[in-house]
Amino acid sequence: MEGHVQPGAYKDVVLFLATAGVVVPLFRRWRVSPILGFLAAGVVLGPYGLGRLAHQVGWLSNLTIENPAEVAQLAEFGVVFLLFTIGLELSWERLRRMRTYVFGLGGLQVALSMAALAAAAAALGQPPAAALAIGAALALSSTAIVMPTLTERKRQHAPAGRAAFAVLLFQDLAVAPMLVTLTLVGGQAGRAPSGAGLTPGLLLAFAQAAIGLAVLVVFGRLLLRPMLRSVAKAKSQELFVAACLLVVIGAGLVSALAGLSMPLGAFIAGLLLAETEFRHEVEVVIEPFKGLLLGLFFVSIGIGLNAPLLLQHPGLVGGAALGLLAINAAVVLVLALGFRLPLRSAAEAALLLAAGGEFAFVILGQAMAGGLVDRAMGESLLVAATLTMIAIPGLAALGARIGGRRIVARDLAPEPELGPDAPRVLVAGYGRVGRLVGEMLRRHDIPWVAAEADARLVEAGRRAGERIYFGDASRPDFLVRCGLGEVAALVVTMDNPEGAETIVEVARELRADLTIVARARDARHAKRLYDLGATDAVPETVEASLQLSEAVLVGIGVPMGLVIASIHERRDGFRAELNRPESLGGRRRLRRPTQG
Repeated sequence: MEGHVQPGAYKDVVLFLATAGVVVPLFRRWRVSPILGFLAAGVVLGPYGLGRLAHQVGWLSNLTIENPAEVAQLAEFGVVFLLFTIGLELSWERLRRMRTYVFGLGGLQVALSMAALAAAAAALGQPPAAALAIGAALALSSTAIVMPTLTERKRQHAPAGRAAFAVLLFQDLAVAPMLVTLTLVGGQAGRAPSGAGLTPGLLLAFAQAAIGLAVLVVFGRLLLRPMLRSVAKAKSQELFVAACLLVVIGAGLVSALAGLSMPLGAFIAGLLLAETEFRHEVEVVIEPFKGLLLGLFFVSIGIGLNAPLLLQHPGLVGGAALGLLAINAAVVLVLALGFRLPLRSAAEAALLLAAGGEFAFVILGQAMAGGLVDRAMGESLLVAATLTMIAIPGLAALGARIGGRRIVARDLAPEPELGPDAPRVLVAGYGRVGRLVGEMLRRHDIPWVAAEADARLVEAGRRAGERIYFGDASRPDFLVRCGLGEVAALVVTMDNPEGAETIVEVARELRADLTIVARARDARHAKRLYDLGATDAVPETVEASLQLSEAVLVGIGVPMGLVIASIHERRDGFRAELNRPESLGGRRRLRRPTQG
């Protein structure tokens, strides 16, 4: 019947979701990157795994991916979303300050590793064009595995971690020109003479790419912030999610139309949003999509991986893997020492960047499709690159042991959040009370940052030059991205009692040592906030009564010193009364975490 749903059409999607449901919890329990689990699942579910047995055992066809091309097409968005979130974590200012390491260390690493690997391929009998393609593919490390591994080990701010990030960033930027060049060389491969028309085509391609980049940057600066501001004013979470997805996918498509890679366009869009008030909210919204699609990307890599080659040619594949690790590690070690990183940090960075990466599959896949690289050789190299990627967690653990636990970022410019202007106070809510709190903090030269869910208040604060981010402060991920892990105190100024209670409870669960001061509607509300873990709760009705009492006592001639002393004494009495479990007939008091 027309329009009837065929359950089999969704089998591949169901298999992937089932894989994600099993792989992620299991590998996290084993403290292994889930990405390796997705790779292994792709091999098992693909044509080189259970697919080889499906014609013998019929029911196994229900456990294999039947349309790997469709899966791969959707999986490409995993890298797109990854590059977008990397752009969000950067900023133009931060990129400018890191330029020595991004364009210096990163540029030299790509050039020297590519030259060394191409020379090794040429020595093994590969033609010059094929050797160049192989060198370009294997010189790039795995952003998708290295960065999460650094984050899990809390090494991203160590000198080696930040140097590795700079190199990975340049590698991501280098992918687009590599792909453009390979496309042109591949187009010339079947024609003679090979050099005819190459230079005009190359110039045209790069001119088109430059125009595409200019369009992305100009229109992004003019349109992105106003669009998100308009969406935020609608106060619809679903609409905001849709707008975020439109930004990522739209920027990628514009980049693709310009002859560049979709990930590069998404990266530029993230970079443009990094300076806006929507940065942290967009990060929270995009994170689930990024994780799911990136998992699908690695499943698709596993599906296309000819794993039996490892058994057929163990010497060739294993030797290629070891050679790749040795060449990349040696290049990074020498360069890192040349850029004055300590020996321990240089060795850690070398181990982090020694392995191949996800773009090897993109570049070698295009090179094989264009006839530049022999398919048998290309598939062997992809298996070798995968073996090195599987080794990344172990290499990172060894690097952390070599680098030491102590993090001393003396050789790299400090991160913005670690600098002298790092906020010491996070203000949740930027209405009239939040503005007054911010003003008092500023008078005492205490850096602060605010979070507010009302786009109009955020816009007004931004125009006044304040550091305010749009988003829902009741969500743990958003609070963490706003700096909850580093600030000394949280001030909750919202006039919504339920919202204030949620924020206090979430913040206390995240940090037991945090000072939390919350605005309360009345004494009963203050009692609930104390129960949830507030260090101090300030009831509006009580404070209004105390201020009225102070004014009248001073007005009728009572000495100011006596009035202030009595006001303070009564305020302390209120606090003591609210902190008693039986006060106000309130609910059973929760155990307060020990204050550090």
